[in-house]
Amino acid sequence: MPEATVHKPLVNPYLAVLVGVFAVSFSALFVRLCTAPPLIIASYRLLFTFLLLAPTTVAGRLRGVRAMNRRQLLLCAGSGAFLALHFVTWFTSLKYTSVASSVVIVTTQPVFVLLGSWLFFGEKVPRMAVFGGILALSGSFVIGAGDFKIGMDAFWGDVLAFAAAIFVSGYILIGRRLRGSVELSGYTFVTYGVSSVVLVAATLFAKIPFYPYPAADWVLVLALAGVCTVLGHTTFNWALRYVQASVVSVSILGEPLGAILWASIFLHETPTARQLLGGALIFAGLFIFTRVSSRYSKSAAVTGASSATTEAS
Repeated sequence: MPEATVHKPLVNPYLAVLVGVFAVSFSALFVRLCTAPPLIIASYRLLFTFLLLAPTTVAGRLRGVRAMNRRQLLLCAGSGAFLALHFVTWFTSLKYTSVASSVVIVTTQPVFVLLGSWLFFGEKVPRMAVFGGILALSGSFVIGAGDFKIGMDAFWGDVLAFAAAIFVSGYILIGRRLRGSVELSGYTFVTYGVSSVVLVAATLFAKIPFYPYPAADWVLVLALAGVCTVLGHTTFNWALRYVQASVVSVSILGEPLGAILWASIFLHETPTARQLLGGALIFAGLFIFTRVSSRYSKSAAVTGASSATTEAS
């Protein structure tokens, strides 16, 4: 599929990726420092993110939204629902287990993206990518087994982190299907908007008060929206226009490393030997997975350009 001309960016995209990794690495710390319930944190994070990004879309007269057909709008809505489930399960996991266990297990999401691509889209899976995925999952089981010995709370946190990885995979899979056919502004407007509505509705149903909360909580939630989501994830989306997806995928592996560092400094959480072993297995598996998947994707793009065009339609 022919692509639009890519102009030289004003900012070095590789520097932008590093800034993005730095920004998202604070997510777990901000959630742990916040005293509000996880559902409230998730609701306000998505709502504030939506409000920060919406003016740009509205200024463009909702061009990206109006250009979508009914099927694309429904897929965006589904993506938003998956994103809402991801945030509420992940934020809840951070209340039960350590930052190290939670963020490292959530990082296994590329494995579930691969599995979903095979199940729902019939994409072929290289054997070495399967090996990398199994290696990464074995690392999560090592961490889970260690936390089970600590107590059921820690183990339940690991289970929630595992669920968060599955939910965010649904969000990513839908985004991949829509990436070549919808504008980013329209996609984020609908996805974040629906995600906000889902979380607010869940909060009302659970009868959790939206206020009052300490001033520090509001600062932390705003930081989650402005720093971690807008500066972090939006920067990744922007960088994908100029660098290979594999560069971003491998770089994002730095997020849990940063999160563990901030947790050790500000929360005095020191990773256990079992967490370090499990984390090493996960990182090794994901590195193999992303490298092999990247090479396979390039080969498929060269030999099957026509099928790629069909997928983007």
